Amino acid sequence: MAQPGFLRARRPEHKQQRRAAILEAARELALQSGVRNVSLGGVAAAVGIAKSNVVRYFGTREEIYLELTAEAWRDWEQAVTERLADADGPDDVIAALVETLEARPLFCDLLSHVSTSLEHNVSVPAARAFKLVVLEVIAELGARVTEAHPALAGDEGFELAAAASGLAGMLYPAANPPPTLVELYAQDPVIAAACVPFAPTMTRVLAAIAAGLPTLR
Repeated sequence: MAQPGFLRARRPEHKQQRRAAILEAARELALQSGVRNVSLGGVAAAVGIAKSNVVRYFGTREEIYLELTAEAWRDWEQAVTERLADADGPDDVIAALVETLEARPLFCDLLSHVSTSLEHNVSVPAARAFKLVVLEVIAELGARVTEAHPALAGDEGFELAAAASGLAGMLYPAANPPPTLVELYAQDPVIAAACVPFAPTMTRVLAAIAAGLPTLR
């Protein structure tokens, strides 16, 4: 049932409230069951409005999650920037990137779906807005990483930050397997050993990339 007084959103502030409610509902549902398992109908039901009303604010389910991903990018940038202020050497820089990602499972889940689904079935304006946020965040974050990492120069911080986000999107699903694989791993330790741990793998790979970047100048 729709929430009382929530059906008609004619004033700008009411429209913004409804938009925020949709985003918050989608965020909570994704935290509970994973991004891939949330439908547009599920978001509408959680907010208490018809699905047709949701698409007035976001054309598709993917546009909702693309906006949440953009918000998560900005949140990650702030967290890493704060950590880098106290960084003392390469290990601290890598730890700042890895630990802030590990602390944001929803962001990692979203990253794992961006190129495979969330950038599909969206409008050009929605795609443009998202890409501009990502490019801005990685540029700013890359500059901070270069400043904090003594061996990096130029755009190498940008490359390391971009690698961190891409690697997180790839490793997160593998390190957080679905129930069927959890059961399989419990039955077969040999197969379970191939399930990569998130933070140690991220740390090792990013350290290798950071060490290798200067050799490519």
